[in-house]
Amino acid sequence: MIEVQDLTKTYPSQTAVADVTFSVKEGEIVGFLGPNGAGKTTTMRVLTGFLPPTSGTARIAGHDVLTHSKEARAALGYLPESAALYPEMRVTEYLAYRARLEGVTGPAVKSRVAEAVDRCLLGEVAHRKIDNLSKGYRQRTALAGALVHQPPVLILDEPTVGLDPMQIIKIREMIRSLGKERAVLLSTHILPEVDAVCDRVLIIDRGRIVAEGTPQELRSKLAGTPVVRAVFKGDVAVRDALAGLTGVVRVEEERAAGETSARVECLPDADPSEEIFHLAVARGFVLRQLSREALSLEDVFVRLTRHDEAAPAPAEESAAPTPEAVS
Repeated sequence: MIEVQDLTKTYPSQTAVADVTFSVKEGEIVGFLGPNGAGKTTTMRVLTGFLPPTSGTARIAGHDVLTHSKEARAALGYLPESAALYPEMRVTEYLAYRARLEGVTGPAVKSRVAEAVDRCLLGEVAHRKIDNLSKGYRQRTALAGALVHQPPVLILDEPTVGLDPMQIIKIREMIRSLGKERAVLLSTHILPEVDAVCDRVLIIDRGRIVAEGTPQELRSKLAGTPVVRAVFKGDVAVRDALAGLTGVVRVEEERAAGETSARVECLPDADPSEEIFHLAVARGFVLRQLSREALSLEDVFVRLTRHDEAAPAPAEESAAPTPEAVS
């Protein structure tokens, strides 16, 4: 439903996006991650028709965003990070207005508004002015406006920014529900949100896609040597015994605060956890902790986008049109 092929966007002073290629299928939620200035916003602005690409193609539901812009935008629901709402309007008035702007006519307007209100859990505030709503309800109203015309594609830019934990949970539940029948591209800086909501992840850095896959696939690719951590009560000598277990390649031992901690590095397919447990039982050791170190999505993100701080910044970056235009 979203197809991007060799997409490039350049400005006189720099290239914001270079040869980006990816797709999002119906029924899939894809997280779009990257540090500030990486090219996320530029890519989304091309997809939503706000910016023309310099080269390459982008299609929404089969419609080229440049040559068939009207059809592409009709198939798209877009929630920007700072959604423009009309505070003097009531929720249902705003949604009806958005529906008409998107080409919905006649009796269908009322039914689409009712469905959007129900889908986004806005029933309690449907007849209240937007100016009197909490930030959470405003965000839900903006999301309802993005989907009131029932688009097959949704692009969501930081949909939970500034919300409290309960509001975040509600919005995430809605996104998961919407993603069952649509293609959703979700940009966020909240990495646990990607784990909680997304089926697949794209990481963009310096205008290029540097990684793609499920969160688990990305963690596995970058995990390196598997590590099991074992903590024993008291001052016990376990290093040699652990080093002799199947699949163990290195053991680091440390004693402090009345306990012995061992960091056990293993072969890629090895997991000596069960053998460590049996070893502790056989020798009468008290095993306080036994865990396998896991690489978080945050670790993956940092490893892929971290650069040498001593490296010079792009020569003419300060001459870019605006910071927002290339973020």
